[in-house]
Amino acid sequence: MAGGLVGLFDDIAALAKLAASSVDDVAAAAGKVSIKAAGVVVDDAAVTPAYVRGLAAERELPIIKKIAIGSLRNKLVFILPVALLLSAFVPVLVEIILMFGGTFLAYEGAHKVIHALKHDDHDHDVPAVIEGDDVEAQTVRGAIRTDFILSAEIMVISLKEVIDEPVVSQAAILAVVGVLITVVVYGVVALIVKMDDVGLKLAQRPSARSQRFGRMLVVGMPKLLTWLSVIGTAAMLWVGGHILLVGAEELGWSSPAHVVHDLEHLVDGVPVVGGVLGWLVNTLASAVVGFVVGAVIATVVDRLPFGKDKAHPAEVHTA
Repeated sequence: MAGGLVGLFDDIAALAKLAASSVDDVAAAAGKVSIKAAGVVVDDAAVTPAYVRGLAAERELPIIKKIAIGSLRNKLVFILPVALLLSAFVPVLVEIILMFGGTFLAYEGAHKVIHALKHDDHDHDVPAVIEGDDVEAQTVRGAIRTDFILSAEIMVISLKEVIDEPVVSQAAILAVVGVLITVVVYGVVALIVKMDDVGLKLAQRPSARSQRFGRMLVVGMPKLLTWLSVIGTAAMLWVGGHILLVGAEELGWSSPAHVVHDLEHLVDGVPVVGGVLGWLVNTLASAVVGFVVGAVIATVVDRLPFGKDKAHPAEVHTA
């Protein structure tokens, strides 16, 4: 009896170790996969604060919370089941959908660059004056709809990295990625949105050091948003171009990827920094591909007749 009990304890210990190992594997895979979605994540963090611009300070965090809950619902309730079904029954569609996502990222990145150069980038302007529960609810719904596209890209990019894993592992990893990215993005957004409020409070303290730091926060928030937008744009071009290169190679058109690999080999042999130079070459080449593809699509879209007569949202709501 005692021997059986000891054996049972051994089995339980072995199962516990296996479970712990599985949790570690899921966490490690989720961390690796999250990095792949960096371009979408940074852009999301840069864009989302615009949705609460002009609102009363006490409404900012509640609205961000509503958008974050909607984002989590997008990822876990709608996108995750569909992604798992595709990977199980039509895996080739995952690559095709991923390439569409990469094309969209390339288009978004190139569109921002082109309009920034023209000094007419108002894509993410929102009404400066927003009042009333109905308009607030409409703002939240619009933000969640926009988030759906970004969330779909994040989840498909993540799925591509774990598509060879068992379906249970895929589900666990994607769920962890979805929760992790949502918490990180909207946590950062909340900090950014409240940075100027904290700065104002510090600036009103008697301490000269607090006042200086408070003024620095207030002045620094617009600059932080600008840099986030720049980094997000660069990341979108890089990630979008890389997805297109890899996807084209896997679907049978390997020439563009081979050109990039040949460029990498030119610098691989450089002592000490060869690996870094190879990564930089690959990143730059991917960004160039992303920009070229995105610029072509942006040029075509800008010439389409749809929506030309629509008033800009900022114009509709300004008093």
